Amino acid sequence: MTHLRQVMLGELERRNYAPGTIRCYIHVVEQFARHFHRPPDQLGLEHIRQYQAALLRQKKLAPSTVGQHLAGLRFFYIQVLKRSWSAAETPYPRQVQGLPQVLSREEVAHLIQASRTPFQRAVLMTLYATGGRRAEVATLKVSDIDSQRMVVHIQGGKGAQGP
Repeated sequence: MTHLRQVMLGELERRNYAPGTIRCYIHVVEQFARHFHRPPDQLGLEHIRQYQAALLRQKKLAPSTVGQHLAGLRFFYIQVLKRSWSAAETPYPRQVQGLPQVLSREEVAHLIQASRTPFQRAVLMTLYATGGRRAEVATLKVSDIDSQRMVVHIQGGKGAQGP
């Protein structure tokens, strides 16, 4: 493990970043360095701008994915290399907000009926009925269900740390 990677990992952990974010940011800096075949501390603003353009034009990544890359690089340059970062020089790409696709009742019924086991059917029905995320529904306990009030309590939503 390189010294820069160790420093970055330490900075991310000290700030209590989520494990998924840590993996993502480390991967982003690795990809950035690989793209230019140079260590990331030898790359500057113009490299970041070129890389951002390549992610959008050549790799055809979604604006949100390019935003993740910029966030990882921003963290690296500010927290690890202690360099300044100009948001004006490296703007996040505009995200196109489309409307979510809404399934018809028949499509929802077909999806639920396609489950192979009663357990899978129960999970799909719970996901659909609560609007919960996969991880939230996966960690539900019987005590989270208030059947008298017809309420399901989602404990520790997105980004929350476990007990």
